[in-house]
Amino acid sequence: MTKVISIANQKGGVGKTTTAINLSSSLAAAEKKTLLIDIDPQANSSSGISVVNQTPSVYEVLIGIQDINSSIINSFMPYLDILPSNINLVGAEIEMVDMQGREFLMKKALAQIKNEYDFIIIDCPPSLGLLTLNSLTASNSVLIPVQCEYFALEGLGQLLNTINIVKQHFNKNLTIEGVLLTMFDTRLKLSHQVAEEVKKYFGDKVFNTIVHRNVRISEAPSFGKPVILYDALSSGANNYITLAEELLSRNLAVNK
Repeated sequence: MTKVISIANQKGGVGKTTTAINLSSSLAAAEKKTLLIDIDPQANSSSGISVVNQTPSVYEVLIGIQDINSSIINSFMPYLDILPSNINLVGAEIEMVDMQGREFLMKKALAQIKNEYDFIIIDCPPSLGLLTLNSLTASNSVLIPVQCEYFALEGLGQLLNTINIVKQHFNKNLTIEGVLLTMFDTRLKLSHQVAEEVKKYFGDKVFNTIVHRNVRISEAPSFGKPVILYDALSSGANNYITLAEELLSRNLAVNK
């Protein structure tokens, strides 16, 4: 059964796109058939795996002028496909406002290809608009990256409120997949304090895996590669491989 996971946090710079790219590629490396959907107009998940200005894109799929099957492209990894984004997506929310069933456009599109994948990972924009709403409505769960820096918990209440609204009105089965601590610096007392606060707030929803600050993670996107292909021996690659293993383990336990 396909698991659809949105990676969401309306706060920018928390490692959301980095997580989308590297978690999906790590799942693919584990030979899980994975689709990465870039629904962020900045299209960083697309460029992060060397897909630039691709048309058709998720934009054409959402507004109904292109079939999703003809818009998905293969990446350079055997088990990883991508439904890319491009700059046209900037105006999509305005176009979608008057469309019938506007909250369910992504869900409707995914219905055509859902059974072809083990995991579908959606990289949401850093806002709680109609694009993110479509992603949450189409998803089984939400993965929330939280950076280990000052103001880390700021705005999370708003995101959790949005998730509850989606559960009440559009997707009653939506759950929190987990909370991922990112940009952890072992040298900083602040990182340890933020980690403690997040664990106090979310409890066992927090992944055991922590993504540490790592220069290889930062460098990889400029080469259009996930970190596991850019430097497989780096601590960043190890963090995301471990996250994928933990995610698979959690889902295996739930499905038993």
